[in-house]
Amino acid sequence: MRDLMGMMGKVKEMQAKMEQLQEDIAAARVEGVSGGGMVTVEMTGKGELLSIKIDPTLLSGDDAEMLEDLIVAAHRDAKDRADEKAQEMTQEITAGLPIPPGMKLPF
Repeated sequence: MRDLMGMMGKVKEMQAKMEQLQEDIAAARVEGVSGGGMVTVEMTGKGELLSIKIDPTLLSGDDAEMLEDLIVAAHRDAKDRADEKAQEMTQEITAGLPIPPGMKLPF
């Protein structure tokens, strides 16, 4: 019975850590860059777009399609960085737990 109580305590502790992890990921800020720094996107760890910075030289041309592609590429870069950061944060909390390979946390 004591083992069951200990396990329940650990489950509650892990649940609290996972809730904090989700809050930390949501509060994290990442930056994505494309075009050698000509377009920069900032977003939260949950994917909320916060800002876009565009080099003024891109605005003077007639190539809107290139600018659109650079914005999409910068967003993709930021999203990839957010995913990596979330994975790193998750690994710190779940270190030592027997989690099956490929299982992504937080859910």
